[in-house]
Amino acid sequence: MINYTNTISVEDYLELRAAVDWAPLVKDQAQSGIDNSAFVVACSEDDKIVGCARMIWDRGYIAYLADVMVKPEYQGQGIGRKLVNECISFIDSQLKEGWRVKIEMVSAKGKEGFYEKLGFKLRPNENEGHGMNLWRQ
Repeated sequence: MINYTNTISVEDYLELRAAVDWAPLVKDQAQSGIDNSAFVVACSEDDKIVGCARMIWDRGYIAYLADVMVKPEYQGQGIGRKLVNECISFIDSQLKEGWRVKIEMVSAKGKEGFYEKLGFKLRPNENEGHGMNLWRQ
């Protein structure tokens, strides 16, 4: 049975990163990311982690959808959609009258269509340029 919770252990988080072939992180750095998230949602089956997503938010007008991960053998079952929708619902639940919050995200290569189906717009477009990043180490 698939279960959703609002917590994830650092071990499960690191296991998911490995399962989706993302770069490894050191344990304390991963824990800090989890602890400082505005919202976390995780999915498990029979006490085994299968997916998660995080929302990072400045509590103002910018939020960042991060770490949407579903183990490959569980993809295509609606889990990713549920994780993303839970993150969006969290932001919706925090809106005050007159507020607007822009949710930013960076898709994994080849997964853009998944996010478009959920209402995200590709960049660049007529209003916005390319998404960009800068890694520091």
